[in-house]
Amino acid sequence: MSIPVLAPLPGKVVALSEVPDQVFAEQIVGSGVALDPDHTRGTLTVTAPIAGKILKLHPHAFVILGQGVGVLVHLGIDTVKLKGEGFELLATEGDTVEAGTPIVTFDPTKTAATGYSVVCPVVVMDSPKDSIDTDTIGTTVESGSLLFDSP
Repeated sequence: MSIPVLAPLPGKVVALSEVPDQVFAEQIVGSGVALDPDHTRGTLTVTAPIAGKILKLHPHAFVILGQGVGVLVHLGIDTVKLKGEGFELLATEGDTVEAGTPIVTFDPTKTAATGYSVVCPVVVMDSPKDSIDTDTIGTTVESGSLLFDSP
């Protein structure tokens, strides 16, 4: 059974192959897409892409497990090195959330100023390579828009 995965933030949808990180670009953690966040909006509230339980929560990334599907949202590349600076957690690991629930905030412009990429992979964990429909690549989406259906 596939479940809809919603955009956790507004931005342009790009292929994982364009993410400047081999683990995401080669779909080692799973299939998905990435979002280049809308820099014109200042601080963005990043929301849950699916309903479920927050399995892992870090300032720069989180995983939500729902209906047997784990979805990873990673805010930028190598942003773990910022040690949480520029991110504000709005939820707690272990919380049960609905799709669209606010999880964390960050300002892509300020994060980009640190020299790190702000592209945000949204990946279905452990899904086969190229197993999601990538029709949204090249489009601009709003937070809560359908990004893709899980495999």
